[in-house]
Amino acid sequence: MTGNRSKPSVVEAICPDCGAALRIDAQTGAVVSHTPAPRKRTFEDLETAAKAMREQDDRKESIFRQSLEAEKNKEDLLEKRFADALRKAKDAPAGKPLREFDLD
Repeated sequence: MTGNRSKPSVVEAICPDCGAALRIDAQTGAVVSHTPAPRKRTFEDLETAAKAMREQDDRKESIFRQSLEAEKNKEDLLEKRFADALRKAKDAPAGKPLREFDLD
């Protein structure tokens, strides 16, 4: 059979990663057109979406409460650190601190 079969000038392919449809010129290898994959639905119904939003709001509230508690305790923590540093400073020997080149 020596039919007059020519190679197709445009090849269609589906991206295995994202599912987009590509039309590629067979001679040059250039992408002629790109059709993005249909968007997947995040939620099946409105009730599921509303539940997810309520859960997200609860998480946000919890994180806010934790940061608020940490901020309340921050002052006490800083006071304790300052008192500890002050005690160490009083216990340290008086005088100029030695530097490496002072020892030569």
